[in-house]
Amino acid sequence: MKQKVTAVFDIGKTNKKFFLFDKDFKEVHKEYITFDEIVDEDGHPTENLLALQKWLKGVFDRILEAKEFQIKAINFSTYGASFVHIDENGNPLTPLYNYTKPLPDSIVTSFFESYGPKDTFLRTTGCGDLSMLNSGLQLYWLKKTKPEIFKKIKYSLHLPQYLSYIFTGIPLSEYTSIGCHTALWDYGKKDYHAWVYKEGFDSVLPPIVSTETSINMNYNGNRIKIGVGIHDSSAALLPYVRSIKNKFVLVSTGTWSIVFNPFTEEVIDDNDDRDSLNYMRINGKPVKATRMFLGNEYKVQVDKLNEEFGVDEDYHQTVKFDYDTYFEIMQDFEYCFKWESISDKNMPSKTRMFYDKYEHAYHQLMIELVLLQIECIREALGNNNIAKIYVDGGFSNNDIYIKLLSHHFRDKKLRTTEASLGSALGAAISISDTKLNSKFLKKNYALKKHVPFIVKS
Repeated sequence: MKQKVTAVFDIGKTNKKFFLFDKDFKEVHKEYITFDEIVDEDGHPTENLLALQKWLKGVFDRILEAKEFQIKAINFSTYGASFVHIDENGNPLTPLYNYTKPLPDSIVTSFFESYGPKDTFLRTTGCGDLSMLNSGLQLYWLKKTKPEIFKKIKYSLHLPQYLSYIFTGIPLSEYTSIGCHTALWDYGKKDYHAWVYKEGFDSVLPPIVSTETSINMNYNGNRIKIGVGIHDSSAALLPYVRSIKNKFVLVSTGTWSIVFNPFTEEVIDDNDDRDSLNYMRINGKPVKATRMFLGNEYKVQVDKLNEEFGVDEDYHQTVKFDYDTYFEIMQDFEYCFKWESISDKNMPSKTRMFYDKYEHAYHQLMIELVLLQIECIREALGNNNIAKIYVDGGFSNNDIYIKLLSHHFRDKKLRTTEASLGSALGAAISISDTKLNSKFLKKNYALKKHVPFIVKS
């Protein structure tokens, strides 16, 4: 008898992954691929959409024919801020423009002349700033600079919904993609922002449905429930929201460290000096988030320390928290590191190194990075009475990072999880009727509790 499974395509900027999960959300099959990027008409690197589409179809058709699995449902998790503009025949009209592609200054200036002031607009739409990372601005840019292409657009689909469309032929929009710093959504009105209607973009944005929506279809002779797709950050948050009863914030660490507060009613403040933005839960409620380029800066600085002290490139992974070293640094604490990808008012004009031991210098680095992380967490917490902090991703295994966070948030319960499946698991859960209980994280995510270190007198 074939094993009944849920299939998920989890599409990152680098790795494209395919998972099969059993009824208990255990991974039973995984494969992945990478594609060389192509370039758009301006020479900017971008996703090879045709190769991606061919791979999706090929993998799925092969698994359908496999003797050991019976696919009952499929869903899609991808990075955000990326539109696929299709014509009346469902064919893409443009490349999948990379969200790193710069917008002309004239477009941003023109936009705010019409829909500013800037601070008010950013606060209303939950955005940190305006660029191609705000996919709504891509529509504005196309209308102003490529009107002949814009006129041919039948629908503009965010990438998760385009992948769903490949399999269903049904164009839809859903909350998590709309809500990820697109500049499209007015969080106060809980509707598209007035500028979207004024520009007529509502005519190319398909009907909005819940992220939990699925379409029952006969696909190649198989009865399959096909999901509408989900933004990867919102997907990664979902297993926590579904299984934890009390309020919490999630610190998701990696190249970016993003702090999610799914329980805030507060809007982003004009005076936020962290990189603050809104995401959206699957039910349309806002998730306040703050972010910093933690993993990127960590790698830059560790490479420098490795070179300066002549140690192996993996040596930093062996350094554990040492209280005496910490105490010595904090006795006469000074900021030492000049960041390359983070701006901070406390950093010196150039890096100053006071130590002749790698372990001391590494502790200093982690102390300074964690101080920045604490600001992000406090900003995301706001005035909410939240007692639990969950940390996942790469830094959940960094002994110094975790012990320092535990120390600075002694009034909170700190937990770490190993959520390697992250957004893929969230995508599977979002179209499932299964209720998650409080033991889910312990069983599936290797949940660990942490207590603050004892301060010596």
